[in-house]
Amino acid sequence: MTVPSEDTNTMRVLRALENGSSSVRLQAALAVGTTPDPGFIGKLMERCAIEPEFYVRDMLTWALTRHAASMTLPVLLDEVRSERAQARSQALHTLSKIGDRRAWPAITPALLSDADDEVARSAWRAAVVLVPEGEEHESAVALATQLGRGERETQLSLSRALIALGEGMSPALSAATKDPDPRVCAHALATERLWRDPDTGFEFAIEEAKRVVALGGSGQEGR
Repeated sequence: MTVPSEDTNTMRVLRALENGSSSVRLQAALAVGTTPDPGFIGKLMERCAIEPEFYVRDMLTWALTRHAASMTLPVLLDEVRSERAQARSQALHTLSKIGDRRAWPAITPALLSDADDEVARSAWRAAVVLVPEGEEHESAVALATQLGRGERETQLSLSRALIALGEGMSPALSAATKDPDPRVCAHALATERLWRDPDTGFEFAIEEAKRVVALGGSGQEGR
């Protein structure tokens, strides 16, 4: 029995996605995205969860965005509940790239506060993209619970997410500048500074905010 050439090509690509060479996997993901086929969605998701190379994961995400959202969304929404942190993170990243607001209910408080920083950061970015109009304040309140978390990169990601929500985040951020936890207060003050002056570097903003907090101020005086 002769195997149709298209089936042979499909099997070749599927094997290439598991190849030991990252460049081969990259080319395979590019090929899948160039010629989308629903039959590849499961394998793309499987690779997203375990792919060690960032640039290959990024191509896998791109390939998924090339498929119809009606086919990828159900799989991605299942994946955000995976026990594997990378699977959750990549699924959230892909949802933010697709930008279909039907995925909004999946952005739960549990994901926004996920113990894994990469998952949480992906959830913050997805929240900003997917939040329905008029719900920016509620989203900001949820994001503000994470102020003070992690190191500089994580804190900068959260600041950017809050700023991207616009004016709706102002009350939550203002409240956080009065938080008794100095890390929360400093992070909130730094975010306010970045919001008012986007050209301010985060490193400068956070160090300035820490000095203000150390001196016993909230940055509200004199405004």
